[in-house]
Amino acid sequence: MIVFNIISLFGGLAMFLYGMRLMSGSLKEGSSGTLKVIMERVTNNPVKAFLLGLAIAAVIQSSTATIVITSGLVAAGILSLEQSLGIIIGANVGTTITGQIIRLLDIGEGSSPVLKFFQPSTLAPLALILGIILIMFCKFKRSDNLGNISMGFGILFVGLMNMTASVSGLLEGGLLTGLFEHMGDNPFLGYVIGASVAFILQSSSATIGILQAFSMAGDIPFKTVYIVIVGIYLGDCVTTAIVCSIGAKNDSKRVGLVNIIYNLSKTLLVIVVVTLTHRLGLLNGLWNMHMTPGTIANANSIFNLSCAVLLLPFGNLFVKGSRRIIVDAEEPKGKYTDIVTALNPVFFSTPALAFKSCYNALSAMFDAAVVNINKALDVIERYDDSLVDEIVAEEKNIDMLTDRVDNYLVQLSPHIHEDLHIRIFEQYHKMVTEFEHLGDYADNIAITAREMQKEGVGFSGSALSELKVVRDLLDTILDYAKLTFIKRNIEAAYHIEPLEEVMDDLINTLHDNHLARLRDGKCTIRAGISFLNVLTNIEQMSDACSHVGVAVIARIRPEKANLPHSYIKDLHQGENTKFNEAYEKAHANYYGMLEKVEAQIEE
Repeated sequence: MIVFNIISLFGGLAMFLYGMRLMSGSLKEGSSGTLKVIMERVTNNPVKAFLLGLAIAAVIQSSTATIVITSGLVAAGILSLEQSLGIIIGANVGTTITGQIIRLLDIGEGSSPVLKFFQPSTLAPLALILGIILIMFCKFKRSDNLGNISMGFGILFVGLMNMTASVSGLLEGGLLTGLFEHMGDNPFLGYVIGASVAFILQSSSATIGILQAFSMAGDIPFKTVYIVIVGIYLGDCVTTAIVCSIGAKNDSKRVGLVNIIYNLSKTLLVIVVVTLTHRLGLLNGLWNMHMTPGTIANANSIFNLSCAVLLLPFGNLFVKGSRRIIVDAEEPKGKYTDIVTALNPVFFSTPALAFKSCYNALSAMFDAAVVNINKALDVIERYDDSLVDEIVAEEKNIDMLTDRVDNYLVQLSPHIHEDLHIRIFEQYHKMVTEFEHLGDYADNIAITAREMQKEGVGFSGSALSELKVVRDLLDTILDYAKLTFIKRNIEAAYHIEPLEEVMDDLINTLHDNHLARLRDGKCTIRAGISFLNVLTNIEQMSDACSHVGVAVIARIRPEKANLPHSYIKDLHQGENTKFNEAYEKAHANYYGMLEKVEAQIEE
């Protein structure tokens, strides 16, 4: 019965779409690190940009994903709109690779034994077997990712074969045959159907694949296929433009618009050329020819490649057109607007690009916190009300960045699957908290300085001299923390912990010195409270830097996944020779400086 064939058809379609999504998603995740590197290095050469777009779309099996990622890079200021043009056109060509893979459906029973090995009926179960072996029994790096790619490939072809079998049953009634013939005689209908299906499925590759599956079971002529294909171009790019426009800057929206303009131009060019060629009688042998998965794939590739070659030289016109349609308006721009804009959800499908945006935001947070720390310690030595205002204002920016990065990581988390990405995620999640704390501690010291100024309270010369020694040590720890985070320098990370231990010792010593000054009447209780408050915040800054070092070590050395407890415990038990040597050297250095300060005070 027809109803059972329809159920089977949609079941096969579901398997095909899921297989394509699984394969494409795994390819994107597995190659996201490479994508980040090569897309940032694109030049102003449109040919190189075209080849880059072609290669990326061919690898991740999605022009939509490629263009959406490009849109995000434009929004982040990594690429210009002009640079994105070549990538857009290249992506439209690269996505035709999927159709060339699906043409394996053409391999028949009469083929050679070697070709029979590549028949979908053989290749699909082999891909599924390989995939489950990789997922369940292999534990090497990215085995799960490769297994998902293989599983997706197998499921894709199982779905295609199921669709083909279902269509064969539907064709017996003559309904689909009449529909395909009618679309050939009514190009507008074929165009609308192609555009509508591509828009609904959000994938030109999937829509072409469905057309290829239908061609296996029925007589679909070229006159129907070509008009459906050009309709597919429009439907797919409209979806892309909508995704690019969600919460985006103008240039990011223009990426989607340029893609629409290009595809409309491509559609018009194909229709005009095919129509004129047919009117001249040059397509008589092809017009009513039965199309196969292979000839459909070839037609799609030829259309895309020819249009790319002919239209790429006119790319600047597409860019100018997009600027005329989407006009720039004056927008207020804050200090960190570009960094916040780069935290774009379009990067979720390529986690390496999303992490790059987080890294830039975290770097800005750390730098802002260090600047605030230095200003705060400056106002302790010599009060300046304007500096305190600057610290308070910048602390609000740090808090804003904290909220944005934290929310972005929460939204990104469902898209993280690879072990490396999980470790980066965990590190960055910790960094958000630690960098915010650094800013908070600086703000605390600045507020303390303001309160002391209002109350007419000041530190003694002895206290200020001691603070200079502690500040020198803190500067060294912050330098190592920066090198650790920015460069992922594990040697720098190892230097932090012994210095942090020396900091604890110095703070305790300065605390005892303060009590002695209180007993001798050299310091007031109010000034003493403020002094201890400053010391506490400096000690907490040192602790935060220690946490930064531990988090980076845990990322680089996964075997230390139970850090910080075991790592810190082992070091403090005195069994690590390098730690002991670094600690003793730093202890002698900074206590030597403190002794000189005390000697000068006594004189």
